[in-house]
Amino acid sequence: MEEILYNIEIHRKEGGYLGRIYSDMDGVKEFNNNRIDGLLRDITFDMQLALESSNRTVDFTEGHEDLTEG
Repeated sequence: MEEILYNIEIHRKEGGYLGRIYSDMDGVKEFNNNRIDGLLRDITFDMQLALESSNRTVDFTEGHEDLTEG
């Protein structure tokens, strides 16, 4: 099944770049950088952190189903 994780917008502005990422998990986040490679690094790093965090939550709950059953 296909699932959209992020929508990404990148705009060139005076003096740099503006990036926006949209997700159901985190809502809207904005990033500014005067270099495109810096902006892409910032966006990628944020997405990796969010996805790793959500994977850890899933891993934790999958290993502890017996605690929630009563």
